[in-house]
Amino acid sequence: MQIAVLGIDLGKNSCSVVGLDAGGWVVLRRRLHREGVAKLAAGLPGCVMAMEAFCGAHHPGRRLHDEAHQVRLMSPEYVRPYVKSQKNDDRDAEAIAAAATRPTMRFVELKSEEQLDMRSLHRARDRLVGERTVYSYSG
Repeated sequence: MQIAVLGIDLGKNSCSVVGLDAGGWVVLRRRLHREGVAKLAAGLPGCVMAMEAFCGAHHPGRRLHDEAHQVRLMSPEYVRPYVKSQKNDDRDAEAIAAAATRPTMRFVELKSEEQLDMRSLHRARDRLVGERTVYSYSG
């Protein structure tokens, strides 16, 4: 079994994983805990690991990147058209894997821990200060 793309639908406790071969056929379909995904990825040769981009996807993305995998994060709005029928976690994982193979897909950059910390500080500051309106008086 040679996996070219692994689509991962991250959940709070369990994750759905779908592996595609080079031809785009499903060769692996599992539901794992988050630690199980890391163990599965450690046993695979370097391949594309695709996930939906949200604040919680960057940490596992960095772990997978450290294991010599190519991590691709995509906005959920770009993955939605690839869901085949009624939405569930397994179909989402398959749609994520399929979307990652598209040549025109836009990907989100994997952010470091420091970048995410700085982003949260800026958001907190914006909430405290509020949006400032600049008035110009022509007198």
